[in-house]
Amino acid sequence: MKFLNDLAPAFDLTYNDVFMVPARSDVVSRFDVDLATADGTGTTLPLVVANMTAISGKRMAETIARRGGIAIIPQDIPLDIVEATVQRVKAAHTVYETAVTLSPTTTVGEALSLIPKRAHGAAIVVEDGKVLGIVTERDGAEVDRFAQVQQVMTTDVLTFDAGVDPRTSFNEMAARHVDFAPVVDGGRLVGALTRKSALRSTIYEPAVDPAGHLVIGAAVGINGDVAGKAAALLELGIDVLVVDTAHGHQEKMLEALPLVVAARDAHTASTGRRVPVAAGNVVSADGVRDLVAAGADIVKVGVGPGAMCTTRMMTGVGRPQFSAVLECAEAARELGAHVWADGGVRYPRDVALALAAGAASVMIGSWFAGTLESPGDLRTGPDGRPYKESFGMASARAVSNRTRDAAGFERARMALFEEGISSSRMFLDPERPGVEDLVDSIIAGVRSSATYAGARSIEEFHDRAVVGLQSSAGYDEGRPLHASW
Repeated sequence: MKFLNDLAPAFDLTYNDVFMVPARSDVVSRFDVDLATADGTGTTLPLVVANMTAISGKRMAETIARRGGIAIIPQDIPLDIVEATVQRVKAAHTVYETAVTLSPTTTVGEALSLIPKRAHGAAIVVEDGKVLGIVTERDGAEVDRFAQVQQVMTTDVLTFDAGVDPRTSFNEMAARHVDFAPVVDGGRLVGALTRKSALRSTIYEPAVDPAGHLVIGAAVGINGDVAGKAAALLELGIDVLVVDTAHGHQEKMLEALPLVVAARDAHTASTGRRVPVAAGNVVSADGVRDLVAAGADIVKVGVGPGAMCTTRMMTGVGRPQFSAVLECAEAARELGAHVWADGGVRYPRDVALALAAGAASVMIGSWFAGTLESPGDLRTGPDGRPYKESFGMASARAVSNRTRDAAGFERARMALFEEGISSSRMFLDPERPGVEDLVDSIIAGVRSSATYAGARSIEEFHDRAVVGLQSSAGYDEGRPLHASW
C-alpha cells in the first residue's frame, strides 16, 4: 500500500480518515477476486468472529465457517461446553445448513422459541430421521402455545436429495414459491437449503480442516494453567489457538505465549498437524516483534477501537486503528508473520481498508452481535424491534464470568474495575438479520474494492492499494442519504 502523492501523514489515522483511489484495472468481475487468506488458518474469506461471549458460539462458528471465515470461542467458556461446540461444528455439513428440528409432539410455544435460532425462519418436524413437515412462525400465529406442532405443520414439503445441483434446487424452490426445503439422504434428514443458501454455495467456499470438517478456533488467557488449557483445546480439534489479553505487550503474555507454542509443537509432533497460534492485542511494531519472537504466527492488532470497549475513554491508551494495522502489518511481514485487524469496523469499506493496510484477516465483534446466529436470546424492545444483548470482554459482566471460580471478595473487587460496556442492545437489521446477510454485504464491498485496485487476491490488493487522506467533510460526502434532500 502507498499513500496518494506519497503524502505520508504526520499523525495517526482511523478508517474514517482515509479513502482509496481507483487504479487502472483488468479485473472484470468481483467474482474474479480470491479472498483466501495466507495466515495458515484455512479460511477462504478474511473474516474472524471475535472471541466475545455474546457473539461467538456454536451457531455463529458453524455458519461463518461454512461461508469461509472462522469464529474464535472465548477463553471463559468451560471446556466441556467448548468440546460440545467443537463436536457440533465438526459434525455440521459443509454445504447444507443445520436445521432446527422438532418432534411431532413439540409444543407450538417451544417451536416459536427455537425457530429464531437460525436465519432460515423454519423448523423441520422429524420422527426417526424422516421428514414429516415444516413449521414456520406464521404457522404458530394465533395458535394455542400448548398445541403440538403436528397439528399446525405443513405436510406438503418439497425435499431435495443430497448432492442436488444448487441451480436446480433454486429453480425448483422458485417455481414452488418456497424459500426453504429439507435435504435428505436415503430418506433421512441431513440438512436444509434456502434459495439464498443455494446461491451462496456457488459463491463461497467453506473453510475446512485437513479432514474436510469446518474450522473453529478458541482463545486461552495468560493466567492459570495456560499450557494445560492449550493442550486440552488442541485435543478437542481446535484449528487456531488465540492467546488473548487486552494488553498483549506485557511480560505475562511473553511468559504464557511460549507455553502455548510448546503445547502446539508437542501436538504437531504427535499428529503431524501444525495449528497456528495468534496472540495479542498490540498496536506497535515493537509489540509485533516481541510476540513473533515468542512464537506467535499471527498478531492481533487493536486497543480500544471496539464498539463495546471503553479503554481509550477510561485510560487514554490505544491507537487509531488504520495506522496501528499499517505499522504492525509491515513489521509482521518482515518477520514472515501475519496480523489480524481486531475491532473498529462499522462498514464494508473499513474491512477493505484494513486489508489494504496489510491485515491477513479482520476480526468482527459487535457488528455480528445483532444477528440471529449470535448466542444470546432474541428479545423485543418496547417499539417491537428485535435485539440481542452484547457486552465487552473487559466489562464488569465479562470479568465476573471469567473469575467465577475466585473467592467472593476477590471476584467482587476485580469487578469494580471495568473497561467495557456491560449491556448494550444490538438491534437486528430487518434487511440483514442473519450473519450471512452481513457477510454478503461485507464481501461484496471488499471484492468490489479489490477490482477498483486491479487486484485478484488479498496480497495483490495490499500491494496495489493507493490510499489518500480526507477531512471529516470528505468522509461525510461519501455517506449515502437515506432520506430526501
